Amino acid sequence: MSSTGSRKVRRRATHPRGTVVVTTIESRALRNNPLGDPAVRHIPVYLPPGYEDDDAARYPVLYALTGFTGSGRMLLNVSAWAEPLNERLDRLQADRAMGAMIVVMPDCFTRWGGSQYINSSATGRYEDHLLREVVPHIDSEFRTLAEARHRGVFGKSSGGYGALIHGMRHPELFAGVACHSGDMGFELCYGPDLPKLLRQVEKHGGVERFVRAFEAAPRKSHALVEAMNILAMAACYSPKRGKRPFGIEFPIDLRTGEINARVWRTWLRHDPLRRVARYAANLRRLRLLYVDCGTRDEFNLHLGARQLVEKLRRLRIRHVHEEFDDGHMSVSYRYDHSLPRLWSALRPRAGKRRQAG
Repeated sequence: MSSTGSRKVRRRATHPRGTVVVTTIESRALRNNPLGDPAVRHIPVYLPPGYEDDDAARYPVLYALTGFTGSGRMLLNVSAWAEPLNERLDRLQADRAMGAMIVVMPDCFTRWGGSQYINSSATGRYEDHLLREVVPHIDSEFRTLAEARHRGVFGKSSGGYGALIHGMRHPELFAGVACHSGDMGFELCYGPDLPKLLRQVEKHGGVERFVRAFEAAPRKSHALVEAMNILAMAACYSPKRGKRPFGIEFPIDLRTGEINARVWRTWLRHDPLRRVARYAANLRRLRLLYVDCGTRDEFNLHLGARQLVEKLRRLRIRHVHEEFDDGHMSVSYRYDHSLPRLWSALRPRAGKRRQAG
């Protein structure tokens, strides 16, 4: 216990604060999804300081994608020695590191823990939900600059994967991408974890019994979550209608551990490293492609990022690549590096219309 006595207590400097509102979407894309997950999604939206003061001002917009097990609301969690996203945005604007932006925090959580922000017959149409429903909804409900050149997407881990994939595939929607510790280099990031699902399936007597044990566990152990991560990725990367159980094919024999080469190839088709050349022209259209990762990433994602940037260099695609001395967890402080860059790339230019910033 500390005692202040007569000592002066230091307080945080005060500065203008943005507002977080929650908008609700009743999704057609997620209606009757195979996992029975909610079609109604509640999406926090950060509105910058001054948004309510000028009805004519319009703003660039960012989409913040969370990692596996995350949802948009988690970005607003208050924890010791860490800033929730809204407070980070307030500080960066007060420090003049960036200007005013609207930031949207979608919810693409599933029963398995995540969707990778792509469509799958085993999870649901989360790409359609994000791009065809959330983006137009935000543009209609808030004063955005509703053009790709003023719209960006960023995220970490599975969110970094989603940001990178949609930047590759949809330059008509996004001009700025920041991928923090994103899933890529599947042999190195998922390969070592494949046997962890096998162990849990064997321990519990099958995939369905493993799922029941996972969902019944009052505390999800690290081993359970590691196994569920592989099941979730299989649901995203190798779905197969009618396949038992859960409409999923696995890239590993769940008894012997032998790799199923055919199914593994379907996973690799989703690896960003396999998509760079195909989408090179789209990537060249981006105003910013930012990639970073800690050099001690527990899932070897720093190695995947290095492979990515080598491909980008060979294809002469502009990008920013940074590494830092840390692992995979609790690295949201890296948003201090990407958010100002995204603002600089997407900010409105003076002289065309009444714009904020």
